[in-house]
Amino acid sequence: MAAPPASSSKGLGDLPMRVVYRTIAVAAGIAVLGAGVTAVLLNRDDPATAAPRNSAAAAAPSVISASSASSAAAPAAGAVATPGLSPLSSTGASATPGADVDAVSSPAASPDTADVALAAALKDPRVPALPKNGRRLRTLPGRAAAAHGSIKDRRSGVALPRFTKTWALATPAPFASRQLLPKVKGASYRGMLVSCPVPIPEQKTLRDTAFLAARWTLNHHPSGATITWTASQPIKAGKRQGWLLGYTVHYTLKGKKRVSAAALALVDVPEKKPAVVFVTIPDSQKKRWHDINKVMSSVKAL
Repeated sequence: MAAPPASSSKGLGDLPMRVVYRTIAVAAGIAVLGAGVTAVLLNRDDPATAAPRNSAAAAAPSVISASSASSAAAPAAGAVATPGLSPLSSTGASATPGADVDAVSSPAASPDTADVALAAALKDPRVPALPKNGRRLRTLPGRAAAAHGSIKDRRSGVALPRFTKTWALATPAPFASRQLLPKVKGASYRGMLVSCPVPIPEQKTLRDTAFLAARWTLNHHPSGATITWTASQPIKAGKRQGWLLGYTVHYTLKGKKRVSAAALALVDVPEKKPAVVFVTIPDSQKKRWHDINKVMSSVKAL
């Protein structure tokens, strides 16, 4: 029997191995490319993949808006509110026409600090509210002591009389300047004239700041001392505005009721806290009470 004729076609086993490997690699590449194109076409309109893009686009304006809001809010935070009438401000006539307007504005501390200090002062039974209407400082008895020039208190920004003979310069601490009357035998207190930057929180008005400063001066009088007002008026301290308060300080020493005549001038000082010039003279030295008029009429801003 004759053998069957040989086939003219080659099987896979007859191909060289390198040709087989190349064929498989090309087929795999085509399959991967086809899958990628299919995924892009299927996901093009898929909301799940579109959401992150939309969220990122929406988030950008919110960041810009927050920055803009902060910039816009900054001036408002730093702005000084227009002061209204404080509990101590008077709606009545002033001793000097138009002076209330000039004396209203004062570089104030933070509103919270100022409000707390003022509220505490208004509740203090030692210090009554200021008179509603202006009251000028009266002429006190006696003759003013001799003065030679002035003390220029550059720390506080004011000048005040430099008394000679009767008054003596003393170590200023804790003040910026200090003058004292001689000691009186049997008396615990003597006349004192001092100046310093205002040691209490500034208020919206010079008048209210002066009120708090007068309350602070009770620290330099006998324990339990109280105040009655004798003067409350705006003043001009050179070219600067100020406020003057006159008052009588009542206290008891060794079972006897005593008084001191006192006054302070609060002066608006450029680029500094207001300055306080404070003078108090006990009744044991009442011959020197007229020095209070001399001091208050001579105070000037530097």
